[in-house]
Amino acid sequence: MKIDEYVPIVGEEVVAEIKRLGDDLRGKEMLHVNSTYVGGGVAELLKSLVPLMNDVGLKTEWKTISGDKEFFDITKNFHNALHGAYIEITQRMMDKYLEVNLSNVERLDLSKDFIFVHDPQPAALVQFRKGGKWVWRCHIDISSPNKDVWSFLARFVSKYDAIVVHLPDYKRPDIQKPQFVIPPSIDPLSEKNIELPASYVEKVLRKYELDPEMPIITQVSRFDKLKDPIGVFKAFELAKKGISTFDFRGLLDRDSFAFDLFRTLKYRVSLQLVLVGGSATDDPEGEKIHYEVLKKAISDRNVHVLMLPPEAHREINAIQRGSTILIQKSIKEGFGLTVTEGMWKGKPVIGGRTGGIKYQILDGETGFLVSNISEAAEKILFLIKNPQIRRAMGIKAKEHVRKNFLVTRHLRDYLSLLKGLEA
Repeated sequence: MKIDEYVPIVGEEVVAEIKRLGDDLRGKEMLHVNSTYVGGGVAELLKSLVPLMNDVGLKTEWKTISGDKEFFDITKNFHNALHGAYIEITQRMMDKYLEVNLSNVERLDLSKDFIFVHDPQPAALVQFRKGGKWVWRCHIDISSPNKDVWSFLARFVSKYDAIVVHLPDYKRPDIQKPQFVIPPSIDPLSEKNIELPASYVEKVLRKYELDPEMPIITQVSRFDKLKDPIGVFKAFELAKKGISTFDFRGLLDRDSFAFDLFRTLKYRVSLQLVLVGGSATDDPEGEKIHYEVLKKAISDRNVHVLMLPPEAHREINAIQRGSTILIQKSIKEGFGLTVTEGMWKGKPVIGGRTGGIKYQILDGETGFLVSNISEAAEKILFLIKNPQIRRAMGIKAKEHVRKNFLVTRHLRDYLSLLKGLEA
């Protein structure tokens, strides 16, 4: 992966600035540490950022920590608690967390110039620092955490040289270290985001028994209760009822809509819902939520619940491109990468009014923000019934991502941060 490949997308000036920053850091050694190589947004981000950091001059490595099921059960509880859920943190949980972090120290070379530690799972590694500058990169919403869990983790977070969060809202007033806001990004040249031939998109849709001529509503996310897949299903059910009572005949005299309306007549028959998810080694709850969603969906042949393997990026890309509307009805969300992915594909996105999604979607311009199931259904209906508005929103959405949420901006921000830490 080479930085020059992005010139046609972001322009020569942006790439030249990144190269200048890279030259200032050339030869420095950097290590990223997280909990998994596959599944979830952190792994996707690092898959693109690490090769690009190497290309512009940093000697960058990416390692994961290993742990057993008990450890990942504990850190999943921590994850939920940092989003505000109540859990009782026991001495056993704290001991196990520290034990696993300690067991990983010998596997990692912590003598680099820069160490980026991602999220809570490996946060305690900072106790074993061997010099260099340490940054804790938090990918979740820690604005209103469970106090006991945060108190435990804060003792490690406070040892870092800097903290990076997605949004200004996530800064912690109790941590007296520099805190930087760097939103995440997507890679437009990755398998999940590259342009695809229409023939391939249709082939993938038909592979999963989806009708390309009938509107498709899609949510791509882990099977996680905070992503609210059950709420998406209920919104879809409400929208179907609205579609069945909508009368398109009054619009047939509008010649400019003729083609869309010809296809739209089929909308009274049905909508299709696709819930696409995957597994991740650091998320033990996924299988349970997947089963709950399957139980809800089994009664409707137009609801498709797909558990795809981690490497199915191109197929997910095709499903997003073949969808009419994308949705991310999260209850809590640090930052919704699938929102950005959908917007990049020229689709309006309906997102939960929470966390980073509030900053990604320009409400009413590139999609809609919703607070409940009925609002989600209402916006689905509006976009289905207004194809020209839907397309115009999609065009704005893609340009919004180009300006704000591509990997080149993310890389530039990281390089600027490293340069500042060195000063």
